[in-house]
Amino acid sequence: MSARLTTSTLFVCASSWAMARTIVSASGAAKTMADVKTTIFDVRSFRECCKTGIAKGLATVTIDDTDGIKAFICDMVKIAGGNKSKPVALICAAGVRSARALKILAANGFTNIQNTPEGMLCRTDAGPGWLKPGLHVSSP
Repeated sequence: MSARLTTSTLFVCASSWAMARTIVSASGAAKTMADVKTTIFDVRSFRECCKTGIAKGLATVTIDDTDGIKAFICDMVKIAGGNKSKPVALICAAGVRSARALKILAANGFTNIQNTPEGMLCRTDAGPGWLKPGLHVSSP
């Protein structure tokens, strides 16, 4: 019985993860933001956003919140208006923190999440990033 319960639990968790995990390019994220009601969040630190600017129209919510991950989750829930199925895309410098944020949000009930692994600065194995192709940026 215990083995069946564990297997069922793993299947449910894996299914939830699969629904939440989507990858989108920087240019795809820009198009999605314009065409669909997807909110894109830059999860970098405020200092990083000041150095490069942020993608025009993005919201900023740092995953490195001084109040911890719980504060990050609370901020995301608040901005989503409590709707954890609201389409959300995440971006950071090179895809590492946005991937971490995706896992955290999926574990906390968000179901329609996209990650932009190439980030703002261009992770060469993932794509040119947001800045290199000249996608719009603004001051934070």
